[in-house]
Amino acid sequence: MKTLTRPNISLLTVLASLATTSSLLAQSTTDYSNSANASAAVGGGVGGLVGLVLGVICLIGAWKVFVKAGQPGWACIIPIYNLYILCKIVGRPGWWVLLMLIPLVNAIIFIILSLDLAKSFGKGAGFGVGIWLLTFIFVPILGFGSATYQGPSA
Repeated sequence: MKTLTRPNISLLTVLASLATTSSLLAQSTTDYSNSANASAAVGGGVGGLVGLVLGVICLIGAWKVFVKAGQPGWACIIPIYNLYILCKIVGRPGWWVLLMLIPLVNAIIFIILSLDLAKSFGKGAGFGVGIWLLTFIFVPILGFGSATYQGPSA
């Protein structure tokens, strides 16, 4: 009589099978993570492109504003020097540039400069607030619009 023998399944075979299954499951979560990273990269790229376009629009508008005020247009490109020229356009002293380097104080100074810039072009306080809050819209309007430079208000 023949006896039945059990198949020889060792513990090592079972563990190897479980390890393979868990690595497949882990791999599927890695795929989701990679697609999330890819989506974030695309979103970041689109956001960066939008930021670049808005920056170029502001730059071109500021160039036109500087030229209308009798200053060189290229001055708007150079950091810190552009703040000095802006202070000159609105009739504020040049040392205000130093105030623009102090955190929190710079926000107040920028509001004042925005209001003064609007007044220098014959616009009201509402337009100055627009320059402060929506620079990428109001600076090109000031540069390409019919507003003329009237000088600093007294």
